[in-house]
Amino acid sequence: MGIKVSDSAAKRARTFLEGRGKGVGLRLGVKTTGCSGLAYVLEFVDELNADDQVFEDNGIKIIIDGKSLVYLDGTELDFAKEGLNEGFLFNNPNANGECGCGESFNV
Repeated sequence: MGIKVSDSAAKRARTFLEGRGKGVGLRLGVKTTGCSGLAYVLEFVDELNADDQVFEDNGIKIIIDGKSLVYLDGTELDFAKEGLNEGFLFNNPNANGECGCGESFNV
């Protein structure tokens, strides 16, 4: 399946990467936390690890480690701005539910 990047997410990621001046792309992963069990992690990548999978969509490289890929395969990374709030959104077909605050999910 892979990872998809919306136009708005690609534009925002490009702005971040260009402003930073370096980086291979963005790492999308999961960590165990929150009331539903898993939370998304999004960070800059300067060097690839041996178990990384690289997906490119809309001109942005998304890097996912092997353990996280099982939870994230098929996810679309989006970006939204509403009033003073803005942030990346994760449209994950593997998620069965989210906690009430939206900070974590379960599969």
